[in-house]
Amino acid sequence: MATGSELASSGLRGEFYQPETKAQLAALENTPQLAFEKDFLRWMLSDGAGAMLLENAPRGPLSLRIEWIELSSAAHELPACMYMGAEQNTDGTLASWRNATHAEWGQRSIFAVKQDVKLLNEHIVRATLAEPLAALIAKRALQADAIDWFLPHISSMYFADPVEQALRDIGLPIPRSRWFTNLATKGNTGSASAYIMLDELFRSGRIRRGQRLLMFVPESGRFSSGFAMLEAV
Repeated sequence: MATGSELASSGLRGEFYQPETKAQLAALENTPQLAFEKDFLRWMLSDGAGAMLLENAPRGPLSLRIEWIELSSAAHELPACMYMGAEQNTDGTLASWRNATHAEWGQRSIFAVKQDVKLLNEHIVRATLAEPLAALIAKRALQADAIDWFLPHISSMYFADPVEQALRDIGLPIPRSRWFTNLATKGNTGSASAYIMLDELFRSGRIRRGQRLLMFVPESGRFSSGFAMLEAV
């Protein structure tokens, strides 16, 4: 069994942010990124779970065969982008919660999930999609016409246009008509998103035998990504 599950809500309750809100309410007017980098994620993450059963033979009238899975990471060139239990220093390194006092844990919401949104916007599409997928085009001889479904895990529809442009730029222009995402109805369920998305498409009856599905699953913690090619059999 391959699984993914998230219980983001347990760590995103408003009570966890109250000490910081009281301590820095005045400073917030001068540093609005505080709200964006911390509170932003409270409206972008959802709970969910999904799984895939892997077997050595097809089951039922329709199964998905894994042709290949490829992974990439840009952790060697970029600092951490999403983290918790730490604070980001000016040079991009992280300072552990161990370096702060108990009072500061709450006053600075050190245990809140945080994201460097400037770093995210600058590098997420390049580092997780454009560069690794361009390498896969050469390695796997990928062609847009041979991909019937593109399943991108994206945290926000804000990234849909940049993803589409990146696909065109690297020579794999998969039209939106062949994309499938349920972000608007299921939310960003993190590591469970790919399973939930694939399950919904599979159960919709829209997949036909012989069709090929390309899955794109990035994560912004250390700019890693996974690509999987599946064939309906």
